Amino acid sequence: MSRQEARLTSGAPVRRPRDRKAQLARAAAELFGRRGYHAVGVNDIAAAAGVTGPALYRHFQNKQDVLGYVLLTGVDKLTVRVCTAVEGVENDPERGLRPLLEAAAEVSIEERALTALWRWQGRHLHAGDQKEIRRRVGALLAQWLKGLRALRPELDDGAADVICFAALSVFGSVGDHHATLPTPEFTRLLARLGETVVRTPLPTEQAPTVWRTRAPAPTRREELLTAATRLFRDRGFHAVSMEDIGAAAGIAGPSIYRHFTSKSDILLAASRRMADRLRLGLDNSLATATNAEDALRRLVRSYVDTVLRSDDLIAVYTAELVNLPERDGKELRVLQREYVTEWVRLLREVRPGMSDPAARVVVHAALTIVNDLPRTGRVNGRATLAAELAALAAAVLVAD
Repeated sequence: MSRQEARLTSGAPVRRPRDRKAQLARAAAELFGRRGYHAVGVNDIAAAAGVTGPALYRHFQNKQDVLGYVLLTGVDKLTVRVCTAVEGVENDPERGLRPLLEAAAEVSIEERALTALWRWQGRHLHAGDQKEIRRRVGALLAQWLKGLRALRPELDDGAADVICFAALSVFGSVGDHHATLPTPEFTRLLARLGETVVRTPLPTEQAPTVWRTRAPAPTRREELLTAATRLFRDRGFHAVSMEDIGAAAGIAGPSIYRHFTSKSDILLAASRRMADRLRLGLDNSLATATNAEDALRRLVRSYVDTVLRSDDLIAVYTAELVNLPERDGKELRVLQREYVTEWVRLLREVRPGMSDPAARVVVHAALTIVNDLPRTGRVNGRATLAAELAALAAAVLVAD
């Protein structure tokens, strides 16, 4: 018999831990990060925290409420940690920049699971919690921008947004991978990558247009695939039905099954297409390069072009593989790892003193910048975005 059970049977009062709500939130964050939001139930969270399901409802109304608490608390932690450092940049931009970047790096590493949770599970929040998080993050972002403008007064508002969001992507990238380093080294590396972004000159001209022949009219299958990937990106795989996909494509529900056997079949087709596009870009970059650095720069431009043509696909490919059948998901995760490993190999040829874990941190920072900014409303309409993405990613990879 447990101690708690003994107290219950003896009639003695049971003392609840004062931090029970925080304990439940920590358990939920770990489960959401490991299994995904939809695979976790209220009873799973309660069991992980060592309480019963009904006990959880004393603190939270439902699973969405738990997620909102976890993420809002995380945003508040970030704000407290970097607020003083942001003020330092405003007062003395040159001397204040590194403490700010190191503070942001420390929080990102310490709250790595929370960073991943926000990046990939935030869309499951209540609308009210989403709005409140945007408000709090927006207030902090305004301070960041004020400090950045003091450091680089030549930037116009749009360019300052690009630099600011790219730097945030560097810190957010730790939620996209499992590579790790000793904490002091990890912090210094992330801060240095953030500073590289902040100081990178942005191109003022558009990237050269990539010539393409006119695409044929989409088939019904293509229309369904396009509609589905957009819905998966916006709502998440589990929140989309086959009827939703058919309606978005203007196709009656039963007709979908002439092209795809299930929703998972659509997800698999989208993921394989993205994997094929990335592999083609990799092969072309390696085949035409003169050396490792040239290959890396070509690969950056190829990746930027592929993401800008496939922003829905890349979002699904990076976030939804967990929802595939085990065999298919495993196959595609292997392809993802192999693709990143080629970037790491090239980077270590260019910078032979860099360890494998450090190279992986750098590569993921560059990839995350390219993945994030086309999905950021304040910058994704810029005519120069392709050139800016290529410049920022290349700077992160090859700058000293």
